[in-house]
Amino acid sequence: METMKALVKSRAEPGIWLERVPTPVAGTNEVLIRIHKTGICGTDAHIYNWDDWAQRNILTPRIIGHEFVGEIVELGPGVSGYAVGDRVTAEGHITCGQCRNCRAGKRHLCTKAVGIGGGRDGAFAEYLVVPAANLWPVHDDIASDIAAILDPFGNAVHCALSFDVTGEDVLITGAGPIGIMAAVVCRFIGARHVVISDINPYRLQLAAKLGIKHTVNTTQQRLSEVMQALHMSNGFDVGLEMSGSPEAFNDLLEAMYHGGSVALLGFLPPQTEINWDTVIFKGLHLKGVYGREVFETWYKMTQLLRSGLDISAIISHRFTVADYDKAFEVVHSGKCGKVILDWE
Repeated sequence: METMKALVKSRAEPGIWLERVPTPVAGTNEVLIRIHKTGICGTDAHIYNWDDWAQRNILTPRIIGHEFVGEIVELGPGVSGYAVGDRVTAEGHITCGQCRNCRAGKRHLCTKAVGIGGGRDGAFAEYLVVPAANLWPVHDDIASDIAAILDPFGNAVHCALSFDVTGEDVLITGAGPIGIMAAVVCRFIGARHVVISDINPYRLQLAAKLGIKHTVNTTQQRLSEVMQALHMSNGFDVGLEMSGSPEAFNDLLEAMYHGGSVALLGFLPPQTEINWDTVIFKGLHLKGVYGREVFETWYKMTQLLRSGLDISAIISHRFTVADYDKAFEVVHSGKCGKVILDWE
């Protein structure tokens, strides 16, 4: 039996382990991909830490990871439209194809979706098998480091394109990598003012490095002060909640203009409380966002990158897979953007 290296959540406790496991084989309508690079996601950190969310959602043993780029090395029976050697990534949510939403072309709302690296073995390995229907060919214009993080970039694009931001004032709470990328997209497509808030100085400096002029450390400055400095008399038109912080979410709601729209991507605790009077009497529109629209968001993000949108500075650290522990230490420190693992 052929084996490969993989990062495995092999035990129900904090940590992750580099092990040798059987190499997967492509079945009908599947492809086998040799992994080149992977990105570490916040979800991977949750699984590493074995927190409450991970304990409720992950069965061990499991190869984790869902952000990747690689090349096809084997085509399973029935696969057409692809060839060995093609550089690809993939949509990480494997959908049922039979529920009402799948049949209506809204695969991102599938009621039975299974996540790569969560519900089935993932991309933190030398090889990965995925359905050919989930593949996304990587354009020659897009570097492999960027291709490895198209998944989280897609989260950012999905949020940023949820509402018309052209000429509008946009508030983003949470300057993690996805929040920063969403801010960059909003600025690129013509928002008037883009403000991003956080309590992490490193992340706010990273946002500034990517061209976001208005960064707010909410431990030192109030959003109302920023609004006044920008001569905003009524509030933000669009809000993107990326932090998962109840305090930040409540700050966002208070800062919204009447009739404004809010996209929610951050994982807020189930017990989060808000002042519903703010939502009701301001007539706010709330939209939950999970993943990417399949495959419309993939088209949009590819064309944004090919049109000159530059997110390369969001990648702050690169490690070989042998140094995965150091990579996760950096992620846990919070003093990073996206962290890349090289499998080549």
